[in-house]
Amino acid sequence: MARNSRNSFDQKAEKLQNEVSGCSPDPVAVRVISGSLSASQVFMRFVDSLLVCALAIGLTVSGASATTTTKHKKKKATPKSAAVTTARATGASATVTKATVTTASLTTGSASKAAAARKRRWVQTWDEPTYKDSAAGDFVEGDDPEIRKAAVSALGPYNGSIVVADPNTGRVLTMVNQQLALGGGFQPCSTIKISVALAALREGLVDRMTPAHFYSKRSMDLTDALAYSNNYYFGNLGVKLGYERVNYYAHLFGYGEKAGLNIEGEHPGYFPPAPPKNGGMAMLTSFGEEISQTPLEFAGLMSAVANGGTLYWMQYPRSKEETKDFHPEVKRHLDIQSLIPDIKPGMKGAVDFGTAKRARQDEEVLGKTGTCSEGRTHLGWFGSFNEGGGRKLVVVVMLTGGAPSIGATASEVAGDFYKLLAAQNYFKGGPTLTPASLLSPLSAIR
Repeated sequence: MARNSRNSFDQKAEKLQNEVSGCSPDPVAVRVISGSLSASQVFMRFVDSLLVCALAIGLTVSGASATTTTKHKKKKATPKSAAVTTARATGASATVTKATVTTASLTTGSASKAAAARKRRWVQTWDEPTYKDSAAGDFVEGDDPEIRKAAVSALGPYNGSIVVADPNTGRVLTMVNQQLALGGGFQPCSTIKISVALAALREGLVDRMTPAHFYSKRSMDLTDALAYSNNYYFGNLGVKLGYERVNYYAHLFGYGEKAGLNIEGEHPGYFPPAPPKNGGMAMLTSFGEEISQTPLEFAGLMSAVANGGTLYWMQYPRSKEETKDFHPEVKRHLDIQSLIPDIKPGMKGAVDFGTAKRARQDEEVLGKTGTCSEGRTHLGWFGSFNEGGGRKLVVVVMLTGGAPSIGATASEVAGDFYKLLAAQNYFKGGPTLTPASLLSPLSAIR
């Protein structure tokens, strides 16, 4: 970037030098250059300077016998005083030259320090890169082209994955970064709170208005606990539920098993056989400690919440022929239809005023964020679906890498995806109808 020969950096450096030295640029030299002093005034100032320097030299000599340390310091100071005297005696040009050299030296040193600071700032400290071409290597013949284009654009340069599905059929419309989405999974972070909330509601431990009282005498109900992703609230629920019940509901909701039907390359997630050693049930139900969740698994659970309780086998057509022959397959029905209205306000609150505010827009979106670290890698999750009639989609975003890879950023990516489709009036039309999608969930069971 082009700069003037005397830029703000140089001015700041000169100001810093003046503050460190405890003085300002020599007023005599400055005014001689500007022509504001007469020759006699300059001469008298010059004589005054000589007298002051002579006095300083006399004091230096008289104190030379104090101590070895003092002598050493005074000997260092004497040449400096002599140099200043010589510079002033030589005239204004010498003074200006000295100031220029000093400022240039300081500027060079400051510039070197700034460059070193910038270099340190960009040192990679995470095991996974924050930015990557996440769409590279994907096979997309069976993807919905409109959905695919919006998903790739919304994810941008981030290292992560987006899975977009039709919650009413289980069809995966696109999967950006298929290797990551189908791999061994990642810690779910706070997204585990969706299944914990449903389990606690089913067991009658809480209702939507049940408050949890904190040590600060503050209370929070389920809606705010979901919206703000409160770890204390869900840690307490985990302790009250106990491992056996949490384990039962987690597997019921699809944890620890494959979510897809005959999807090549898919790996199941993982659910621990006992409470984690690090933090026990509280960490299990607030951060998902020792759990591995794939983006596809989470898309399956979010689809069940979005459609009222049907857990579909997630199917990913890989060609136009498979897309044409697609038929929904129900995995199982979850008895959560009466519980979903109790968690929706919290999921809506997350977008309206909580941890997922970056996803907020005209289209009504409900979701849950998750943020944590797995080793030396940040993880950022956001699972969501839109409401309001018309076409409904489930959108799961998972980011991995450095500091930007957090739930709030994942929600922003999802928000951008919804906005891109809304600009094309995608959600105004009705849901895509096929003979298979017209079947009721019960009649689709085989």
